[in-house]
Amino acid sequence: MQENETVDLQKTDLYINREFSLLEFNKRVLAQAKNEEVPLLERLNYLCISCSNLDEFYEVRVASVIQMASIDPKAVGPDGLTPNEQLELIAVKAHQLVEDQYKVLNEILIPKLSEQNIRFLRRKEWTEAQHKWLEAYFNNELMPILTPVGLDSAHPFPRILNKSLNFIISLTGKDAFGRNSGRAILQAPRALPRIIQLPRSDTNSGPADFVFLSSIIHAFVEQLFNGMAVKGCYQFRVTRNSDFFVDDDAIDDLLLAVEGELAMRNYGDEVRLEIDAKCPQETVDFLLGRFEMTRDRLFLVDGPVNLNRMQEINNLLDRPDLKFVPFKPSVPTVLGRNKDIFAAIKRTDILLQHPYESFSPVVEFLRQAAIAPDVLAIKQTLYRTGADSPIVAALIKAARAGKEVTVVIELRARFDEKANIDLAAKLQEAAVHVVYGVVGYKTHAKMCLVLKREGKDLRNYVHLGTGNYHPKTAQFYTDYGLFSCDKELGEDVRRVFAQLTSLGKVTRLNKLLQAPFTLHSGLMEKIEREIHNAKAGKPAKIIIKVNAVVEELAIQSLYRASQAGVEIRLIVRGICCLRPGIPGVSENIEVRSIIGRFLEHARVYAFANGGNWEVFASSADLMNRNMFRRVEICFPIENKKLHNRLLQDLELYLKDNSQSWLLQSDGSYHPAVRAEGEDIVQAQSLLLQELQG
Repeated sequence: MQENETVDLQKTDLYINREFSLLEFNKRVLAQAKNEEVPLLERLNYLCISCSNLDEFYEVRVASVIQMASIDPKAVGPDGLTPNEQLELIAVKAHQLVEDQYKVLNEILIPKLSEQNIRFLRRKEWTEAQHKWLEAYFNNELMPILTPVGLDSAHPFPRILNKSLNFIISLTGKDAFGRNSGRAILQAPRALPRIIQLPRSDTNSGPADFVFLSSIIHAFVEQLFNGMAVKGCYQFRVTRNSDFFVDDDAIDDLLLAVEGELAMRNYGDEVRLEIDAKCPQETVDFLLGRFEMTRDRLFLVDGPVNLNRMQEINNLLDRPDLKFVPFKPSVPTVLGRNKDIFAAIKRTDILLQHPYESFSPVVEFLRQAAIAPDVLAIKQTLYRTGADSPIVAALIKAARAGKEVTVVIELRARFDEKANIDLAAKLQEAAVHVVYGVVGYKTHAKMCLVLKREGKDLRNYVHLGTGNYHPKTAQFYTDYGLFSCDKELGEDVRRVFAQLTSLGKVTRLNKLLQAPFTLHSGLMEKIEREIHNAKAGKPAKIIIKVNAVVEELAIQSLYRASQAGVEIRLIVRGICCLRPGIPGVSENIEVRSIIGRFLEHARVYAFANGGNWEVFASSADLMNRNMFRRVEICFPIENKKLHNRLLQDLELYLKDNSQSWLLQSDGSYHPAVRAEGEDIVQAQSLLLQELQG
């Protein structure tokens, strides 16, 4: 259709609230726990992931909305909702999600696990032998490290750690000093396992009989209060604001500032309170008052207050029949037959697709660079990797071999700050040059540069990725990584590193788009080109695969492209604030989300360009923070074979009718429905088969 100039693309009803969209994502994750085609222990894992996601949602997103409500209660986002209106609707949606989580646990997963002789025994089900063993376990393993705190004027309510397991205990009688406070608080140390497997030989138990730590404490808690009677013992957990703030304009040392904020993370403002549903109302009211919590952030739960700790079951059980079939990532043939990775890259660009293809060539790239006498320098960004990573080991080895090694570490990678501080110290001890990026902008780009002397020439070899340099997450995050020694691309990467380390002015890049400078404008120009081509009758299509679509100007550009007749296909794993299927605005836009065995993480931007397709991979999502408040890169895939491969991958995702969810204009998601007689297309499984073969 012709572009409709009468539609106001800033109208609030054209935008989905980002917090509601994130809750919808967690509903899709939880749906995998109900999916009978998924192995049973993996279904339990999906339940745990949905709970962990909700924890972070409250720690970061809800905490942010609460802060905004206190700072500027009349502020509105693109969707037109004030912070307090958002909080009201979040409460309704989150409570429904939590209710569904516990229904899945109690009504579906626990019965099905029991059918597989995996049992969670309640206290009333314990045999005499089990009771005896558990009492000994309590006395020997738990009692020595448990510290109950009776509440009175000399023992005020203790500080409760973020997301820790706690018990509020109602008491009668007097202690040894004649005190009778009536209540005590017991905090379970985080080092304690939350699930205990009963030994078969000592208890005559089944092959996989488990008891929750909370059940053991409930059963024997009276032994902690000699001479007093326990009237009740109830679990509770507090979630706190964990999104710390560092004032970039007022700091002299970013490392010290981050370390200082980390110390306070466990004691941020309370944002959610979970309590055992059996807890009496009087005690519930006491806890609500103590934490100054409103009822909309109170969750009364029918089971353990921290479901994500049930992931321990997967490590405790050797039941391959109830898990995904293991696979061995492959190595591209061009690397498998050539031991010299630099010679292979010099011959042709190489694309890795994780987790189907191994992350080991990335490690080998750095390992060979560390020992090659003609390698002069290595430059690397690290966002999440871990101090024990083989990547880090290779960088340290290179520095000790006398090579110039520079690492840009992002200290403020959320929830990995402590690990990155430790990593920085470890690298500095090995004489690696460590910098922390640019104040005010997180360094989120994934890039590595190796400078190698070849005869009279110096050649730049690069690895650019859509995901972190983390061997473990590369086993279950889908990401792309490109090896290249293209001269212009290598020079671009060198210039970006120069910006990060020297704080020099922006220099023009040949092929890379870089946030916060050219990435957003570059993508907008390419969308505008598709609009122009559509109006001129040329092929016009956009395919974007990202984790989130939030940035308002990008959404408006996509709306205008749809109005101009551009075919737009978005593959968005998580948050999407764009509404597809609105007549006159977005009827040419389809949005799908893939939820499967692997976490979809790769970012790809593809533009038809009048029939001469352009394909880019990137570290950046279509979010304000990625476009304007981070250092990101977006790199072209120019090798024709690799270029076509990415387009084929995108088309495969668009044909997925097994793990796809389609976004509706009202913000809800519906599973893709196969037409009668249509073959099952499951993109992740097909890629796994193809790249294993």
